[in-house]
Amino acid sequence: MKALALIMLAMLACSAHAGDASKGQKKAAEVCAACHGPDGAKPSAPDQPILAGQYYDYLVQALSDYKVGRRTNPIMKGFAAQLSKQDIENLAAWFASQQKTSLHDQR
Repeated sequence: MKALALIMLAMLACSAHAGDASKGQKKAAEVCAACHGPDGAKPSAPDQPILAGQYYDYLVQALSDYKVGRRTNPIMKGFAAQLSKQDIENLAAWFASQQKTSLHDQR
């Protein structure tokens, strides 16, 4: 029983967000808003993803992968290359805190 409790505590600790959503909001306004919208819910083109409501860990991984070239997109690589680890965590916290939406919701 104690082992199960320790495992659950470890899982909770791993899922805690290290980012600051308010700092992420500011950075998003500078870097992301033109393509994804200020809250990540209204991309400027249909081929750009909605970031609002995405999972924090997914966003951290995706931005980190763009930064180091594991994901390829010339535009995203250029933007992500300028981000620090803390910037990435802050952006992920901001977009993850937004209400999830879909393109269907925007019609």
